[in-house]
Order: sequence, then C-alpha cells, then structure tokens
Amino acid sequence: MNPETFSIGGKKISPARPLIMGALNVTPDSFSDGGRFFHKTAAVKRALAMIEEGADILDIGGESSRPGARPVSEKEELRRVIPVIEAIRKKSPIPISIDTAKAAVAASAVAAGATIINDIGGFGDPAMLAVAARHKLPVVVMHMRGSPRTMQKNPRYKDVVAEVCLWLAERSAMLKMRGVTKIIVDPGIGFGKTVAHNVALAAGFSHIASIGYPALLGASRKSFIGAITGAGVEDRLPGTLAAHLWGVSAGASIVRVHDVAAHRQALDIFLSFKKDASPGSGSKSL
Repeated sequence: MNPETFSIGGKKISPARPLIMGALNVTPDSFSDGGRFFHKTAAVKRALAMIEEGADILDIGGESSRPGARPVSEKEELRRVIPVIEAIRKKSPIPISIDTAKAAVAASAVAAGATIINDIGGFGDPAMLAVAARHKLPVVVMHMRGSPRTMQKNPRYKDVVAEVCLWLAERSAMLKMRGVTKIIVDPGIGFGKTVAHNVALAAGFSHIASIGYPALLGASRKSFIGAITGAGVEDRLPGTLAAHLWGVSAGASIVRVHDVAAHRQALDIFLSFKKDASPGSGSKSL
C-alpha cells in the first residue's frame, strides 16, 4: 500500500525524497551526546547548525528516553524545551517537532511554535490524544513496549515485524477516528526490543512503510549498531548511515538523525543514483 502523503513546511513527505529530521536532546543524560546541548545557548546554536547542514525538521526533546532513564517532572521538561523552541522560531520557520510523552508539554510546545507532535508513548495517554485531536497537527506515533525505565527488561515478540505493524496500524486508525489525519509511523528501534528485534524491524522496514502512512526510521547511534560492530556511541556514524540508507531503499519517508551533514550528503548521492538508474532516465550502459 502506498503511504498517504502530505506536506510539512512546504515539503512533501514521500519516500521518493526522504526528509531529514535532526534530533536535538535538551537533556543532561542523553545517550547520544552526553548532555552537550543541555543549556539553551548550546541547544539553539546546534539547532541553527543543523538547519545549515540541511535538516528539514528539528526534533526537540527534554526528557531522555534511553533505556533505564528516570522520568523528569512536567515543570522541568517545560523549562528545558520551551525557551529553545521560542528562540529557534524567532530565527527560522523550519518545522519543529516536540518529542514528548506529556500532554501539557506538547500543548505548550505547540503554543511556542512547534508544528509536529512526536509521542514515544504512541498516543496511548487520553490527554495526549486530546491534544493531537485539538490541534490536528502532523504527529509521529511510535511503538514502545513499557516505558524507558522498563522497556529493555526481557522484551518478547512472536513476530516483531508483524506485531509492530499491526499495533501501528491500529493506533493510527484510532488517531484518524479523532480527526488526526497527518500521521507518521515509527517502529521504535531500540524501544523495548532486543538486538535481534531491531535488526528484524530494520531489515523488514518495507513492511512498516507499506501499512499506509509515511514511515520514520530512527536508528541513529543506537545500541544495536554497537552490538553488531563493537563501535562506541561516537563511532557509529558509518553503521547509522548504512541502516538509514537501507531504510530509505525500503520506503522510509523520514530519517531521524544526529549527524545531519553526513546524512544530507549520503542521501543526495543515493537519490542521484536512484534517479539516474530509473527507467527512462536516459542512462546508457558502457
């Protein structure tokens, strides 16, 4: 099934030309950057740099979702993200996604200038569902087993690809019943999955991309890359690029990344080759 398409920030969401979502963690305990962008000045500087590097969307989160992470209060999460969103919005019209599982944070972020709601809880909270229904903005619905504190405690599936696809389809249908029509699905690589589950989801990403909605792949610097290659967090860019280009070849419409410039270059080359290899491109065999 071809995914529904819609535009964000004037750019069509389509696997024909995937968008780059730059991840900005305004937290002191992020697994990917060790809290380098926890303070507002550093966070805004990094956001503007990602825009220059070619990001199509910024995804801003103020609560770590790494395995075992402890939750933060609503007040603290608001203190972290709202000033950053407001400062970015004064400097750029780029689409901003608020990465949160708290309804009040999502609502305040939208008021501050966010234009996408990205809920790692998959809109299972009625309050978050109400926010999405009220604003009718684009949403990212992500699959996760449990919570960040519990999700890696022996996760089990009979068929992880089939089960995640079914869950995403059902949750998306529920959102549509509430009037939310701009839906992006995310299988939640690393969220309540073993290394084998993550590999199966990435390898079978064409199934995620075929359930009827634009699909997002977020494999950036994830631990499964380290488990396969032995690379530390800061050395996982090659593995990340391989995973994301595989996902793009399988139909991903968005890739969520930390290293924007490298992905911009890799995608530009990949899409150039894809265009030249298409039927009727005029290419001739040597």
